[in-house]
Amino acid sequence: MDTIVQILAKELDQTEAHVQNVVTLLDEGNTVPFIARYRKEMHGAMDDQTIRTLADRLQYLRNLAARRTEVKNSIESQGKLTPGLAEAIDNAATLAEVEDLYRPYKQKRRTRATAAREKGLEPLAEILFAQEADCPVPEEAAKNYVDPEKQVNTAEEALQGACDIVAEWISDNAEVRKALRGFLIKYADLVVCAAKKDPGDTVYRNYYNFVSPVCKVQGHQILAVNRGEREGTLKVSVGINREVALGLVTRRVVKKPACNSSAFVEAAAADAYDRLIFPSVEREIRSMLTDAASEGAIGQFALNLKPLLMQPPVKGFVTMGLDPGYRMGCKVAVIDGTGKVLDTAVVYPTYGERQKQECIAKLSALIRKYQVRHIAIGNGTASRETEQMTVELIASLGHGAGVSYMIVNEAGASVYSASPLAAKEFPEYDVNLRSAVSIARRLQDPLAELVKIDPKSIGVGQYQHDMPEKRLSAALDGVVEDCVNAVGVDVNTASAPLLARVAGLNAGVAENIVRYREENGSFTSRRQILKVPKLGEKAFEQCAGFLRVPESKQVLDNTAVHPESYAAAEKLLSLCGFTAEDVRAGRLSGLRERIKEYRVERAAEECGVGVPTLNDIAAELMKPGRDPRDELPAPVLRTDVLEIKDLKPGMELKGTVRNVIDFGAFVDIGVHQDGLVHISQISDRFIRHPSEVLSVGDVVTVWVLEVDEKKNRISLTMRKEKLNGIA
Repeated sequence: MDTIVQILAKELDQTEAHVQNVVTLLDEGNTVPFIARYRKEMHGAMDDQTIRTLADRLQYLRNLAARRTEVKNSIESQGKLTPGLAEAIDNAATLAEVEDLYRPYKQKRRTRATAAREKGLEPLAEILFAQEADCPVPEEAAKNYVDPEKQVNTAEEALQGACDIVAEWISDNAEVRKALRGFLIKYADLVVCAAKKDPGDTVYRNYYNFVSPVCKVQGHQILAVNRGEREGTLKVSVGINREVALGLVTRRVVKKPACNSSAFVEAAAADAYDRLIFPSVEREIRSMLTDAASEGAIGQFALNLKPLLMQPPVKGFVTMGLDPGYRMGCKVAVIDGTGKVLDTAVVYPTYGERQKQECIAKLSALIRKYQVRHIAIGNGTASRETEQMTVELIASLGHGAGVSYMIVNEAGASVYSASPLAAKEFPEYDVNLRSAVSIARRLQDPLAELVKIDPKSIGVGQYQHDMPEKRLSAALDGVVEDCVNAVGVDVNTASAPLLARVAGLNAGVAENIVRYREENGSFTSRRQILKVPKLGEKAFEQCAGFLRVPESKQVLDNTAVHPESYAAAEKLLSLCGFTAEDVRAGRLSGLRERIKEYRVERAAEECGVGVPTLNDIAAELMKPGRDPRDELPAPVLRTDVLEIKDLKPGMELKGTVRNVIDFGAFVDIGVHQDGLVHISQISDRFIRHPSEVLSVGDVVTVWVLEVDEKKNRISLTMRKEKLNGIA
């Protein structure tokens, strides 16, 4: 049997040595970002996602090993563990297989077979199930077990009890269950219909008469029918040809050649199939489909979340945040280039023309007073009217003002604004004004603001409220952690929620860092971080490389170079004829060429590090304090607005991908309603999933295929040739 390390190496296509190193590093308490960034020589430069996958599978395989041991101990305590059974349990590749093998020995709730055993009918069941050549006729054998004192009054009752026992044995047969499960997965259909005669025009109308092979049904379809079933709108079942599936069971339990008890065993097999095995395996398959769909949806959510968090920030500009609304008006917040609140207001652009003009006048005054450059508009209620007002506002200011706007996804803003964190951060503002501040900050630095919100509330997934909460939270928290550590965090300006996402830190230590900063002033070196209460050497080792200290005299404190590699970085500079001042002044443009001339391997050896670490050090020296988000395409800022009535088939537009789902992608094209690019309209080549081509935040060129104003639906294409025949 392969070891856990061997299994992981095969699954991840990595060497056993590298896998063993990662397992050891994880067991020593190292975080995934730290391992991925600063231990590349030990794991062959696996990325953070691969290491997270390894960590998840490692936990599963260890749980599997522990369960194998528990099961063997339980069976052994019953005196029933044979060498063959122990070997089968040891070779079981999944928890489901282990449970199948354990099923006959597991303590059960009271069943029909239990009652039959209490009546002394197990010996009869054994005789008939053995199907020996000299097996008696069942009806004759049953007469010997008639016993009114045990409530077995007739031979027929004795046979029925024996049949119940044999049916349970067949149901508990691991080989039978495994074979039937595999058969259903391969050949069964998922059958869905409406639960009522007249269900009406609901969101589940596509599933009122839906049939799909189990092996081909899509994840989003599974999640949709599950929700429809929970709401009482749909009925769902697994359909299969009963005779064929029953034959698969019967062939495994009815011995050849036939004997006197063969017909009895065949009847018991039919009872086992209908009453015990099929309903149980059907539940298992439904559960398996749900688990697979959930994992797919969680994976897609994580895939969407990363580019959303990594959206390029619009740094250093005074920004106005608008939180649209009808009854309560539009909340306004003006923040400076560092996110500090300068002013707030409430205006009422939807109340009428006079109020709209008053709103424009008031916002114009704020823009001129604070030199506002960008306006961030939340995409919730009344955002369309607010956007139209903003376009008029920008026009009234004139092109010379240089003001532009962007629609910002406000998902989770209300959750944040009502949280204790927001109350602590902005005690002087009410809930609504806090939302406006959050919206403005989302444009300035999406990552720093979005980390304050539960990732599930950010709204770039599908059916996220139907997911296993613990698994979803773990996956999304991993994405947030990877993004925060990939960017790096300024220890002197970061909020506690942002610091809490740094590798090696937690919420308590993050609060201590902020408190220390408030009491002692800005940090002036990385080593000073060790003075923070409850931040020890191990935590410092994990977090130091991801924290930036721009105020430090040591230029490396503002890079991703880990303190353990400072000597190597200084040695590299010396070998190539540069100094720390050259790093600070950005005069290292020829560093790569000099390393090449010196030979990378030789330089790495003299610096006492591996080649991957040397390359990382060189990259950081050339761009100290760099933000990887700056290398991504800038967000689309607008000065005008389109309405859905302005759209015509064939119109070419530029848009930003807002969400990627199983059947397509939603694109913001400057209209209040996002347009849908169906998966068939994304690429000229065949793709299995939209994420093969698109990511959240991508700026794409699209063409309008169809517009339905009544239903507020916009169909788009990224394939220009699909416009043939469209006027």
